[in-house]
Amino acid sequence: MDKYIKTPLLNINNLEAGDYVYITGVIYSARDAAHKRMYEALMSGEDLPFSIKDNIIYYMGPSPARKDQIIGSAGPTTASRMDKYTPRLLDMGLSGMIGKGTRGSEVIESMIKNKAVYFAATGGAGALLSKCIKESKVIAYDDLGTEAIHELYVENFPLIVAIDSKGKNLYELHAQIS
Repeated sequence: MDKYIKTPLLNINNLEAGDYVYITGVIYSARDAAHKRMYEALMSGEDLPFSIKDNIIYYMGPSPARKDQIIGSAGPTTASRMDKYTPRLLDMGLSGMIGKGTRGSEVIESMIKNKAVYFAATGGAGALLSKCIKESKVIAYDDLGTEAIHELYVENFPLIVAIDSKGKNLYELHAQIS
């Protein structure tokens, strides 16, 4: 079923694994290096560079924008690389994550506990996905280059609910059917 939702991500109980979702609003990009820095900041008692509550993190490191473009190619990266940092962020109110590939059991348990959802973006479609990004600005860790944290404004950003807030997992369902 197609669902059009806006951020912040406040009500995800009606999202089910397999739903096609189109997101409009602000999301944040962060990859490995940014997640490590956020985790270290939290461990040192510092605040994060943006409010995590009810927000979505896109595991993406864009390529540099060409002339007259907002952003370069903006495809997803493998989500499991962020698994060691994710439960802490979910406990702080992170509502959604966007990436590609499966998630570990600890992340899925934390998603159920915290009522969060994991969206899959199509790998290899970064150039197409970038067309849905209408604004992009670096808000933290500029020294990381393309792995800096970006605040993105997206319109009708196409995703699939891969794991819903009840733990229903599209990857496992697919494996059972195959």
